[in-house]
Amino acid sequence: MKTTLLMTTYNWPQALGMVLASVSRQTVLPDEIVIADDGSTEETKMLIEHFAANFPQPVIHVWQKDLGFRKTAILNKAIAKATGDYIIQIDGDVVLNSHFIADHIEMAQAGSFVCGSRVKISQKETMSILANNKFVIKPWNMPISFVCNSFRSRLLRNYFAFRYARRLAHLRGCNMAFWKSDLIRVNGYNEDLTQWGHEDTEIAYRLYYSGVQKKVLKMGGIVYHLYHKESSRANEETHNIALEKVEKEHITRCNNGIDKYL
Repeated sequence: MKTTLLMTTYNWPQALGMVLASVSRQTVLPDEIVIADDGSTEETKMLIEHFAANFPQPVIHVWQKDLGFRKTAILNKAIAKATGDYIIQIDGDVVLNSHFIADHIEMAQAGSFVCGSRVKISQKETMSILANNKFVIKPWNMPISFVCNSFRSRLLRNYFAFRYARRLAHLRGCNMAFWKSDLIRVNGYNEDLTQWGHEDTEIAYRLYYSGVQKKVLKMGGIVYHLYHKESSRANEETHNIALEKVEKEHITRCNNGIDKYL
């Protein structure tokens, strides 16, 4: 199984640098990294080029012009470029536990997509991490509600895989994994969703209705989410309507998707 680590980014090179550093410390490296860049400036490009020059696996930078929030489009373009059979998707502001890739590979199963958890780092701790340019985090420095998301247990993650968070909408786009063939079959992300919100849930529903089960990665696949201000939710209602249509009609394939890049 060839793995692609797919990460999204937009104009936060300091956070992206920490994420890339955490990738280099993985116990099992992905076979390639594909960075889906929604229009960042030259600073991000230079960071990626420097990292790629020193990383043993291919690093592919997929960039599109900054025309506003277009996450679904850049994800589709990046997925089209990916050569991995299995795509592990994160955001460019989540620092990975050193066993992150290994845990996801362990959970990979035909006929399933995987949803992981996150540990949210407080604003204060994030500011300290960025000021020192060094990621150091302890359980007592994180919100108590997220402490459990920082533990690893092979026994428990296998127990929870098809038992925990069975509600389909209970997921985080910053920590998911899919078979590329499944993504192509449902035509990737829906590019009619042009602003923040629910693009991850919408594709999860289409995958589910196409026969792909949701599998949960709990007690493993740990990511630490750096604090940032939330994106505008101005267009959320439009996205909710699209999601409700998928739920009501059991839609499996979007019209405006990845096929235009294949």
